[in-house]
Amino acid sequence: QVQLVESGGGLVQAGDSLRLSCTASGRTSFSRCGMGWFRQAPGKEREFVATISWSGGSTYYADSVRGRFTISRDNAKNTVYLQMNSLKPEDTAVYYCAASLSVGGSARRYDYGYWGQGTQVTVSS
Repeated sequence: QVQLVESGGGLVQAGDSLRLSCTASGRTSFSRCGMGWFRQAPGKEREFVATISWSGGSTYYADSVRGRFTISRDNAKNTVYLQMNSLKPEDTAVYYCAASLSVGGSARRYDYGYWGQGTQVTVSS
């Protein structure tokens, strides 16, 4: 089992930056998990944002955030990060951290068995 707690969300203006953090705990080793960030805007499906492999050596991004967002992890701290730069109003959503037993990470929501409660990111124009 893995418990995930996100932090770092908030209200910012377009063009600003935020860094989200997600700290894991539990019986399953964090370093054995691929990690991902997803987001869900009101009235929309939860969508993939970014994923990172167990070692941090492989990352993959949604087209909508590539070049603006960076996912990283610190296995010594059991934490995964999402650095978000050049934020746009369309980035407004609840952001969720997720853990997968697929060590390479995944862009597919259904590959993730553990989810955090989410953190709200609101970008004003």
